[in-house]
Amino acid sequence: MKLKLTAIVLALSGTAAFAGPTCNVPQEKWMKEADFKAQMEKQGYQIKTFKVSKGQCYEIYGFDKAGKKVEIYFDPATGAELERK
Repeated sequence: MKLKLTAIVLALSGTAAFAGPTCNVPQEKWMKEADFKAQMEKQGYQIKTFKVSKGQCYEIYGFDKAGKKVEIYFDPATGAELERK
């Protein structure tokens, strides 16, 4: 029983490691979604999915200019890349 409990605690604590970054930017300062997407496409990204993450960052799933699959989080105000998975 003790082993099971330890495994459950470790499993639950490990899920936080998979969460993306948190962006603490007021929404009125966010870049317009259309402008952000256009900026990313100019840089060669093919966006398959765009969303606002649970941490209130812009998040894209798609491909970079080399055709490599990407999942990237961005600051919604500046468009700066924060984390790539």
